Amino acid sequence: MSFNTKRASKFMSLVLRHQPQTIHLTLDDNGWVAVETLLDHWARFGRNAPTRIQLERIVAENDKQRFAFSEDGCRIRANQGHSVRIDLQLEAQTPPALLYHGTAEQNVAGILREGIQRAKRHHVHLSPDRRTADAVGRRHGRLVLLTVDSGAMARAGFTFYRSANGVWLTDEVPPRYIQQDADSGEAPARD
Repeated sequence: MSFNTKRASKFMSLVLRHQPQTIHLTLDDNGWVAVETLLDHWARFGRNAPTRIQLERIVAENDKQRFAFSEDGCRIRANQGHSVRIDLQLEAQTPPALLYHGTAEQNVAGILREGIQRAKRHHVHLSPDRRTADAVGRRHGRLVLLTVDSGAMARAGFTFYRSANGVWLTDEVPPRYIQQDADSGEAPARD
């Protein structure tokens, strides 16, 4: 069986963000696991495990830079998007004036009514530019691009963090800070 980088990246997202128990991994409090432990457990529990070189390629070539090695290269973790309890040790930062959120058209009415919620993740994910938000939103259906007034949110006391791969994180985005881009789908009626 040949090695599939895309499939391996999806599996890494599963075990490093959501279900480490799938291959009997234990992440430390900050989401790290030893690279050798990851590779050993991956192989031991019936998966087509990558070599260390293939793992390095997965991390380097991931279009969203979802994963990172520790400075010494001995540990690995996901940069954000966890549903398991971990502390990424991110420090609060002042966000840019505007951030973006790409979503599927079917989600827009609920978002404009209730805001953007983190659901099962630790944070809401926001993109620093339209292009990135566009790529994220297109994965789930017909794209609608939303602009978030993150500057006003920060002035109102909302806390923002920036992950290692440039994704902006916050606990929620209330509807009053969200604007649908004019050229992005049909605007649903607001209640």
